[in-house]
Amino acid sequence: MRKGYLTVKDMADAVGCHVNTVHLYEKWGFIPPVTRDPDNSYRVYTPYHREQFKLAYLALKYPYPGGKAVVLSLVQAARDRQLDQARALADVYREQIEAERAQAEAAIDYLERWLAGEVEANLKKPLTIGQVAARLSLTRDTLRSWERDGLIEVPRNPANGYRQYGPVEIGRLRVIRVLVNAGYSHMAILRLMLRLDRGDDVDPRAALDTPNPDEEIYHITDQWLTALDGEMARYHAIIKQIDVLKDLISN
Repeated sequence: MRKGYLTVKDMADAVGCHVNTVHLYEKWGFIPPVTRDPDNSYRVYTPYHREQFKLAYLALKYPYPGGKAVVLSLVQAARDRQLDQARALADVYREQIEAERAQAEAAIDYLERWLAGEVEANLKKPLTIGQVAARLSLTRDTLRSWERDGLIEVPRNPANGYRQYGPVEIGRLRVIRVLVNAGYSHMAILRLMLRLDRGDDVDPRAALDTPNPDEEIYHITDQWLTALDGEMARYHAIIKQIDVLKDLISN
């Protein structure tokens, strides 16, 4: 601290980041405008700048279940000292997290019913890729992508080499679509499907959320349920930080 105010290094040290990150957050408007010392032109950061920077650094990190807009709005509201509004927006974000969690749980329920044989396609004859795309409201490229990623293996007509989608393939595709739409990554779904194809005794929830010991984690949705639990913990940390800002204003 210099001359009774905070420096950019003080700001960076508050969250353990590089000073350039502080400058970027200032440039992007995530903290209030910063005045300069008339004697040396150094930026003059206040305790409110520091605590607002902590809030922004905490809140503005991927993933954003349900969308980033509400998180961005709450950071901007706190920047402008509209802390009751920031708190209300944080609660909206909590609702988004809860909705994503409910969707993820519903996907597992659908998966379990499929494994129990309750979700079957009623087909008189195999379908082509175009027919399947229309039936499931998917694109042909999506179906080919899932096949390339190993999520499904589609038999071919020996006479012409065209894909033939029967009840087994249609059922599996429905499950994949539900899981993808619920936020699970291709890696998590592949992990599950490979175990099912081997005939393993599988707990779907654990399979989707627990990487193999030799599996590299490339994306947070490779462990989506764990990630959502982390987002709920972040919501509580955001609420706590908003309260810190309120205390600064009231004191």
